[in-house]
Amino acid sequence: MTIPPFGTGNKPLGKNPRRGLKTLPIRSLIPNSLTVMALCSGLTAMRFGLDGRFDIAVFAIIVAAVLDGLDGRVARLLKGTTKFGAELDSLSDFLCFGVAPVMLLYLWSLQDIGGLGWIVVLGFSVCCALRLARFNVALEDPDKPAWTANFFVGVPSPAAAGLVMLPLYLSFIGVDFLKDAQWLIAIYVAGIAFLMVSKIPTFSGKRLGMRVRRDEMLTVLLGVALSVALLFSYPWITFSLLVIAYLAMLPVSTWRHQYHLNRVASVNDDDDEDELLSDAE
Repeated sequence: MTIPPFGTGNKPLGKNPRRGLKTLPIRSLIPNSLTVMALCSGLTAMRFGLDGRFDIAVFAIIVAAVLDGLDGRVARLLKGTTKFGAELDSLSDFLCFGVAPVMLLYLWSLQDIGGLGWIVVLGFSVCCALRLARFNVALEDPDKPAWTANFFVGVPSPAAAGLVMLPLYLSFIGVDFLKDAQWLIAIYVAGIAFLMVSKIPTFSGKRLGMRVRRDEMLTVLLGVALSVALLFSYPWITFSLLVIAYLAMLPVSTWRHQYHLNRVASVNDDDDEDELLSDAE
């Protein structure tokens, strides 16, 4: 009795058994490779946290955030977006930005308040999972207006990871009392977790940098040079200022989102009035 090969049923293989196998272009593997690199960076951050090397651990999470920002852009640039890549990206985001940052905070300080510290860690991770699930569902909505692409609903998980590590940034620049302020850190982590699952509109940034006017090129390049200089000279001060700036921008993004809603509502009202006038005639 001859046993057929796996996956072929009772049909014998033809002359070319690879004819039915699908191949993937290299352009689909490049963004997925960046996602896997981000996942490895997030896992490595927890390893450094267990060793007590929190500065390197935080840097590893920042590297994961940079890679996470690149994989989507590279996929769109190379036209290599796939459903598999989107699911892999979500799983990587959950580990790198929903688990690793709060695990560092727990190992650094929150474990000193016992079960409450762990509850805060779990709450942040659950909120990150819910936020990612809501984001994936929203992508499938075909009726969204085009302007909504400029906004996220709630704080995205990479930004939340950067925000929640503010106590670590401050400790690296000499604010040592925060390590013993576990209750304050727990309240802050809970607040960032709430921002993730809230409906507060935040600027997306997906279209940022896609087009630059020629007369603004020198200004942009100068800004990039100054940012890199500050980042390498005073990294933790720079990240602390970025967190404060991001939080300060939340009211601005909310106002801007409401402005678009009011403008769309006014246009719809004008269309309704035109329809009523045409019906009356």
